[in-house]
Amino acid sequence: MSTRKTPAIMFQGTCSNAGKSVLTAALCRILLQDGLRVAPFKAQNMSLNSFVTRDGGEMGRAQVVQAQAALLDPDVRMNPVLLKPSSDTGSQVILLGKPVGNMTVNDYLAYKPQAFLAVQAAYDSLASEYEVMVLEGAGSPAEVNLKAHDIVNMPMARYAEAKVLLVGDIDRGGVFASFVGTMEILDDWERELIAGYVVNRFRGQKSLLTEALDYMEKRTNKPVLGVVDYLANLGLPEEDSVNFKAGLFSPHRPAGEHVTLALIDLPHISNFTDFEPFLTEPDLFVKIAKTPADIEGADAIILPGSKNVIGDLKWLFNSGLAATLKKYGEEGGEIIGICGGFQMLGHSIDDPYHIESTGETLSGLGLLDLATVLEKDKTLIRQSGTHLASGLGVHGYEIHHGQSRSGETCNTLTFSNGESGGVGNQAQTIWGTYLHGIFDADPFRRWCIDRLRKRRGLAPLNRVQAAYDLEPAFDRLAEAVRSQIDMNAIYRLLGK
Repeated sequence: MSTRKTPAIMFQGTCSNAGKSVLTAALCRILLQDGLRVAPFKAQNMSLNSFVTRDGGEMGRAQVVQAQAALLDPDVRMNPVLLKPSSDTGSQVILLGKPVGNMTVNDYLAYKPQAFLAVQAAYDSLASEYEVMVLEGAGSPAEVNLKAHDIVNMPMARYAEAKVLLVGDIDRGGVFASFVGTMEILDDWERELIAGYVVNRFRGQKSLLTEALDYMEKRTNKPVLGVVDYLANLGLPEEDSVNFKAGLFSPHRPAGEHVTLALIDLPHISNFTDFEPFLTEPDLFVKIAKTPADIEGADAIILPGSKNVIGDLKWLFNSGLAATLKKYGEEGGEIIGICGGFQMLGHSIDDPYHIESTGETLSGLGLLDLATVLEKDKTLIRQSGTHLASGLGVHGYEIHHGQSRSGETCNTLTFSNGESGGVGNQAQTIWGTYLHGIFDADPFRRWCIDRLRKRRGLAPLNRVQAAYDLEPAFDRLAEAVRSQIDMNAIYRLLGK
């Protein structure tokens, strides 16, 4: 006799970046507010933004945000498969928080049946602990070239016995054609799982949509269960680099006194959410830098994390940015390296186990006496410690294959276990760390900005100007979505 599944609902999209992740987070918070124990789930995520759980597992940041919306500690069972692209045709595959290898597309297709068994076991284990599950799909369920091997959209919905809400981004245009086209491509059993549609990112007068909404129900026998406004400036971390690469990460330059931070836009940038806390600061302009000219006028430069440090280091040299960075650092400018960017500040990076290359050894920028070897085993750990120059506490997580040894450098921070958490030059104008999330700490972030202010001749503000707190953002999101989606219909679908 089969056991009844935990009630579940799933957001799938007519395309990537339709807003599924945000709506999943919103529904998690709404259901939590209504007194239900709810958890998010995404069978497979492809992203270079990842996070380390308390027990040392790696998972996608989108599911971390969704867990936070549900007031849960992130759990790798919420995202059992994470794909981290390392090239146009290959990815590192993370299964239940641990890397199982780098795979080409064909390698992964052969591995998928095994991965799906692990996904199902993770889902059953997680769902048994909650009253409601909110699932997210990936891309579109109607990708005809992917449907045969899909483990994240309709096959997962069928396994979870989840009702599916199809999300379309009206801001892109053609949303109703996308809905109808998706339904036409789906198989009969897949269409049966669709409970209705959500029109997302609408700007304008909703009464003008009445005719189109009626048409959708007559044409497909499925209702539109919500029209959600275009919600700008949500204050929540982005899921992946799509919006970052599209330039949506760049804020407006402040009108008053401010300092400028140049963030290098590496081709394989990862964990760019490390720098989202800076966007909350009223006296800081974050400038995205892709060319040497973009660095002009910067008070400090950040080299971010990278999923392909070897490839991105070559890009720095080929683009002319390496020479500009070296000159900037040698003339006393502040350069901060995080994870892969930290490795690039050293004098060499060696890849003997072919983690990111064919076994190359490359010269770095040579701004720190640091040598890095990409090891087979991956470091995955949560950390907290003290930044030595400021005396302030910092916290975050490490995700890296590289192991770095320093020579004539000075400790930048010390972890609570007594180990060094980063190193810099004598003046601490060039420094780096493996610690992702270091700038989440409000007092430390303010200290960094005030130090730049003083160098520019501005008075330090000496107190926190912005709190990096996601809770108000979750509540604002939930309030907006609750008012624009048919929650009575959602509860009927959940059998509540």
